[in-house]
Parts: sequence; structure tokens; C-alpha cells
Amino acid sequence: MIIVSTEYVPGYEVVEAMGVVKGNTVRAKHIGKDILGNFRSMVGGKMKEYEEMFLEARDNAEREMVDRAREKNADAVIGIRYSSSSIMSGTSEVMVFGTAVKLQKKE
Repeated sequence: MIIVSTEYVPGYEVVEAMGVVKGNTVRAKHIGKDILGNFRSMVGGKMKEYEEMFLEARDNAEREMVDRAREKNADAVIGIRYSSSSIMSGTSEVMVFGTAVKLQKKE
């Protein structure tokens, strides 16, 4: 499955747009990671506990989006975009969406 943020895939022509596909996930901080993160926010430094949580959330959302594209028998998802928001204290939502398409190799 080809996934790109551009509106086209070099070397291919979009022959059919199959609709928007999306994936999302909501994650909560683990209490241990929250304590470490709060400590780092006071003394400074890279907050790797939160980075790991966010990367995992993004990967899960991407997997869900790709699953939806596969259900449509798409070859690619183009024009993908990410969105994130805080649902409540200690939680974060990550959403990814794009257009599922059929491709044909350019001659």
C-alpha cells in the first residue's frame, strides 16, 4: 500500500478515487510515564515518554486507515493529513485521513 501526503504518486496515474479513509486512536498516559513526564517538565529535557505514546498512537491510526483502504481494494492513500487533540486531561486523540485511490502505472 502506497501512502503519501502528496496529491499524486510519481510514475502513477489516479484512475479512481474511492473515498476518504481514516483511522484514529485515543491514548491515555500511563501513571508511571505521567510522573516522569511531569518531572521532566519541571527540570527540562526531552519528554521521551510522551513521544513514545504519540508515535504509538500515530502508528495505530495509520494501520486503521490502511485497513479501511484495503477494504475498498485501494492501491494507495493520497493526500494524507494528521490531526491531534486533547480529549481530556491526560488523553490525546490522533487521527489520520486521506483519499483511497486506484492507480495505474504511467507508460
